[in-house]
Parts: sequence; C-alpha cells; structure tokens
Amino acid sequence: MNTTQLSTEALTKQFSELKPPFSKREATIEATRCLYCFDAPCITACPTSIDIPTFIRKISTDNVLGSAKTILEANLLAATCSRVCPVEELCEGACVLGADHKPIQIGQLQRYAMDYLYLKGAQPFELPVKNGKSVAIVGAGPAGLSCAGELAQLGYETTVFEKNQLPGGLSTYGIVVMREPIRVALEEVAFIEKLGVTVKTGAEVGKDISSDALLKDFDAVFIAAGMGNVPNLGIAGENLEGVTEALAFIAASKFAEKEGLERLKELPIGKHVAVIGAGNTAIDAATIAKRLGAERVTIVYRRTAEEMPAYEFEYEFIKNEGVEFRFLTQPLEILGTEGQVSGLKCQSMQLSDKGSDGRRSVVAKPDSDWILDCDQVIKAIGQEKLIKLYSAFGLETEKGYVKVTEALQTSNPKVFAGGDCVRLVGDAMTVTAVEDGKIAANSIHQALSK
Repeated sequence: MNTTQLSTEALTKQFSELKPPFSKREATIEATRCLYCFDAPCITACPTSIDIPTFIRKISTDNVLGSAKTILEANLLAATCSRVCPVEELCEGACVLGADHKPIQIGQLQRYAMDYLYLKGAQPFELPVKNGKSVAIVGAGPAGLSCAGELAQLGYETTVFEKNQLPGGLSTYGIVVMREPIRVALEEVAFIEKLGVTVKTGAEVGKDISSDALLKDFDAVFIAAGMGNVPNLGIAGENLEGVTEALAFIAASKFAEKEGLERLKELPIGKHVAVIGAGNTAIDAATIAKRLGAERVTIVYRRTAEEMPAYEFEYEFIKNEGVEFRFLTQPLEILGTEGQVSGLKCQSMQLSDKGSDGRRSVVAKPDSDWILDCDQVIKAIGQEKLIKLYSAFGLETEKGYVKVTEALQTSNPKVFAGGDCVRLVGDAMTVTAVEDGKIAANSIHQALSK
C-alpha cells in the first residue's frame, strides 16, 4: 500500500464538512420560510421531540441563544444530531413544504444555533442543588452523555466511565470527519461537564473498575456502552497486511485530521480498495478511501441494493463519489502475496424463492468463484455484542442485546440500559440513543424518588 499523493489543498477540500455552515443572513432567510405549523409534523418526526417551529422562529428574530436553549431542552447532543441525523428520513422528511416546495433545512438551522452557543461559551441552564444521590453511567457516547446531562439537571451526582481515552463514543471515533469533526463531539462533552457531570476516561468496567463496585457505590447504573469490535469474517487471509476494520480506519482519519491535514498524508491507502459490508459505516469507510486518493473503491455485499442497511441518501451519495458496488457477492478468502493483500476471492450469490416468512434468502451460485483485484480490504460487517459486560451485571439478554422494559430498566432493578446495546429492533441512530438517555434519566429519577 501507499500513502495519498493529494496536495494539502486537495485534502482540505476533500475533508472539509460536507455542508458549509449557514451565515447569519442565510439562517435568517431560511428561518423565515418556516410556516410555524401549530401541529408541526416535524416535531413528531424528531425522536427527541425538539420544538422545531419555536427554535426556528427564535432564529428569525435574532434570538439565537434562545433558539439553542429550546433545542437543548429536548436534545443535549443537538450539535452532533444536526450534522449526522438522517433528517431526510425524519424532521425534514415530514416538513409540509416538502410536497410541493423545498423542505426547511432544519438540520442546518439547528447546527447554526448550536455552533453559535458553543462559540459564545454560553451555559443557558441554572443547575439545582445536589440531591445527595449518585448514578454511574457506563459509556460516554450519545446515550450515556444524554442521560448524564439530564440527571445532572435533576440534582444527581453523575459519573461517566469511558474505556477510551477520549469521550464521545462514535461521535468522536466513528463518524467521518466530513460529517462531524472531533472538535464538535468534544465541545458537547465539555458542555455536559459544565452541567456538573464527571467524565472519567480510560476507565473500563470489568478491568479498571468492577461492576460490583458500581452497584455498591452508586444508587443506580445506566449502561450505554454501545457495541464492541468488528468481528472476524471467518475466512483465510484476515491477518494479511492491508486488512483493517472500518471503525479503526475511520478513527485514524479523524485523528489525523485533528492533528493537521499533513498527517492525513501518512495514512496508508491502497490503489484498489475493497470494503466488505453495506451499512452506513461501510459507506463512510469507502468515502474516506476514495477521498484519500484510492483509484478504485468497491463495496462488496452478499445481498442486493434493496436490502442494504445504509440509508438511501447515503447510497446515492456514495455512488456520486465514484464507488463501485458488487452485489450478491460473498467473500471467500483474502488473497496475499508476500504477506500483503493482493485480491479478494469471491463467490456469486443468487436469490432463492420466498420462504414461509415471505423473505428471500441468498444462496451460492455453483462454480461461480472469481477474484476481485485489490490491495486493501476494509471490514464493515457490524460489531460484536458486549456479552461479558452484560453478564457482569447479571442482566438478561435477547439475541445478544440487553433486555429492557419500556422504561429501559433491565432485569436488575438498579440497572438501566439504552443506546445500541438494547437496539434489537429499530434504527440505531445517534438521535435515538440521545432519546434513550432522556428516557432512562426520567426512569431513574422516578425510581430513586420513591
């Protein structure tokens, strides 16, 4: 593999945020387009129920800090959500102007308000006196930070334990820099800390602190640990030079950009890159590979485009990046020459007849092996469940996810859980994780107030 040959100027263009921020004039003009619906469908479409018409109206009257406060009352991680939410599927998709006109750019307006608040260093909330009770949060991702911030505003002494060296979860490590720079994620963490939350990094439950200690020392525990590492494919050649995990690849690009664009030039990138998987993380990894200068990037997926886990707009975006797709293709072996990836042996698949459940599975075509030439393979096939962590707290699970009630209470009445670790059904989005944090905080408050 080589490193990128792109100039610093080209890298600046390739790794800038995909959507530039609104100017004051642009934000005001866009805000005045809003109809301020009485029964606004955009509010219903937002998992955190942000009062969208109100925050937009405040922007139109130049009350931007008031707008940010309205947003934060519903979503403490609104700066991240304004950048990474699938607004086309949520608030903007529900905008009444979308049928005959262009929907209001709600995400961009939310970003404008939040960027303004962080630029001013404002803290719009008055914090209560501590109530003498404490809660431990496992994981400093969106669900954990949301829960911690909500509890702090209710007077709880809240401590977040994060195994990584930086907090923020996927916002820090797993979302491409063109959508969310690390700076944004860390600004949000700092805001949560100003609410009175203690964040301890490099503190892994089960290694640096025990589950028993958390259960003993705190009045309640909220598990928001997300998911684990990318699993192995279970095929030969995974230890070859040039094979990497998508999340590690994305994180490397984010930290390189944070330290300076010159560091991006040091990242190894193949000429022909194969990405295995077709979820949003696979799309992100393929985007980075292409923008680092790979001549060809191919996404390999064993099913069809209709079954891709990635959002439709992400699919359309990546096609415009010049990334190729090989659907109905099953990797069989990663080939190597002198320890370095030289190709991906694949097998063509085909759809079977519909089963009793109405679904069509994929089966191998006989004698259909072929080789995709590549010198780098990126694995983006999901993440492992954190079964060991759940077992340490004695929690019931279902298909590898923590089993919870509607109140997000686990089989242990003292332990609650939310975010990706409970997402057996439904979309695993940042905004749904934030809402889980809110629900859990309210449930913990109710339980500890009895």
